[in-house]
Amino acid sequence: MTVSIFFEHVLDLLFPPRCPFCRALLQDYEKNLCRKCSSTLPSVPEAADSQSFRHIERCVSPLYYTGKVRESLLRYKFGGLRIYAKTYAVLMAERLEKRELSFDVITWVPLSAKRLRSRGYDQAKLLAVEIAKRCGAPCECLLIKATDTPPQSGTHSRRERESNIKGVYRPTALPLIRDRNILIVDDIVTTGSTLGECARVLKAAGAKSVSAVTVARSAN
Repeated sequence: MTVSIFFEHVLDLLFPPRCPFCRALLQDYEKNLCRKCSSTLPSVPEAADSQSFRHIERCVSPLYYTGKVRESLLRYKFGGLRIYAKTYAVLMAERLEKRELSFDVITWVPLSAKRLRSRGYDQAKLLAVEIAKRCGAPCECLLIKATDTPPQSGTHSRRERESNIKGVYRPTALPLIRDRNILIVDDIVTTGSTLGECARVLKAAGAKSVSAVTVARSAN
């Protein structure tokens, strides 16, 4: 037994793993989900799990942002429960495989430096890293958020959302962007304004195509 595996066992004894959606203790589990949530989560039907937005060829989401999924993602983003990323990434990677999306590199919708300092971690980056492990594609920082903006959740229309994030992202690592098929990762998609703006910046920097994957999408 390696040292890392030993410590994982110790942590499981001290902090038993819980289902990220209902918080039930997990004993015999698969994908870190309890059996009940495995069959009752508000899953997006496979036939309808793909959306398209301006500058985004395809955006795939396995779950609807409602009920237990919404509560779970709020704990993940604002409650410090980074461990949830592993479970979310399994669900996301499964949908990507079923959709047979083609991409050369994985990146994420970045937080501003101010928001990152406040939160302590970038929730989209954690997801991107976990998905990369499962897909075998490189995970690279291709964007920075140069301007801190109010949360998109505080806006009330598509126009406000687009205005709120217009021009705030900048490309980085240009050689990794040019002529590449890029998959961009985020936690939630509603109108697609944020993902679309990120994709616009990547394409202006020479990306061949941009697709996206999120944990959940708006139920409306």
